[in-house]
Amino acid sequence: MAVFVALGAFLMTLAGGWTAQRVTDRRHLVLGLAGGLMLGVVGLDLLPEALRAADREVFGVPAALLLFVAGFLLAHLVERTLAARQAAHGGAEHQHRAPEVGLTAAAAMVGHSAMDGVAIGAAFQVGGGMAASVALAVIAHDFADGFNTFTITSLYGNARRRAVGMLLADACAPLLGALSTVFLHIPEPVLGGYLGLFGGVLLYLAAAEILPEAHHEHPARSTLLCTVAGAAFIWLVVGVSGG
Repeated sequence: MAVFVALGAFLMTLAGGWTAQRVTDRRHLVLGLAGGLMLGVVGLDLLPEALRAADREVFGVPAALLLFVAGFLLAHLVERTLAARQAAHGGAEHQHRAPEVGLTAAAAMVGHSAMDGVAIGAAFQVGGGMAASVALAVIAHDFADGFNTFTITSLYGNARRRAVGMLLADACAPLLGALSTVFLHIPEPVLGGYLGLFGGVLLYLAAAEILPEAHHEHPARSTLLCTVAGAAFIWLVVGVSGG
């Protein structure tokens, strides 16, 4: 049953990526929506789950929050390092568009989607209402995952072929994650730590790259409304699924 639910996540991820491709003539709106979706996923979905799962402190601070900050700084370090390398070899105009950053971020999205599949499988092992709640949350926010995976990969100058490839990998990841639960069990603290780290990476990309790019050429009210709508959509998903 978990694999059939993961198939729904597969389809929703593809639908999100297809939507991102079809609205390229409104790129600023796409980026604004993607930023809002990512902000909502981080603040309303990933961090609460990370704090619950990684239930321990390190020197007075929750371990999940430490890893969240580490993820933010890691994304900043990687982006600056790759941008400096691009600038040294290709000039200042390429400084903020290192394709490797987009591929790395998309790969992190794929890893997150695989964890979604693991969450589906684990929830079905627990049984009861847990399975339905997790399945609804995963399927609904995988639309945002697909949308963001294609958008992030394209934003950093990768060819459409690469963006589609990462989208397909992101769509298949929940299926593989759900299948893996038949053979292994990931400790909850490890899962919580991963979610915290990934949340920091996503927040950096949303706040430092995607949203500034969305407002760079089109500082319109409609772009801001798309950002708010993206965050509100994730709030709705979390609320409907019972958190």
